[in-house]
Amino acid sequence: MRKSAATLCLLVLGAGTLSACASGGSLFNRVRPDEFAVTRQAPLVVPPDFALAPPNPGAPRPQDVDSSKQALDALFGGPAPRSAVETDALGKAGASAVGIRSTVGDPQTRTVAKGAAVQNILAAPQGDGAEAQAGTAG
Repeated sequence: MRKSAATLCLLVLGAGTLSACASGGSLFNRVRPDEFAVTRQAPLVVPPDFALAPPNPGAPRPQDVDSSKQALDALFGGPAPRSAVETDALGKAGASAVGIRSTVGDPQTRTVAKGAAVQNILAAPQGDGAEAQAGTAG
């Protein structure tokens, strides 16, 4: 009896709390902000000589950077100078042939033998993968 009264009290309290959230519609049917459209404003920069020119109406701020460019720079890094080791390795490798991708896919291209195990894997018949399932006992 005491447990059911406590449960009923919690249900009434929860319903009252959730009803406060429904001021503009139901709980699941409300307008939410687009979290991907939020960007930071660059800080204002004052020139050291304080020779300020009035801004042009409607002109973009010079210190603003496109958000898609910021995302690409964050993911892949911006243009960075190559290290001495990388420059040396690229110099020793030389320039690649123009049609290198076509040559590599050609069946007449010579390849290095990797051993019998790799040859067995490549020559194995294609199946549905049932034999490769983990946990099956034969």
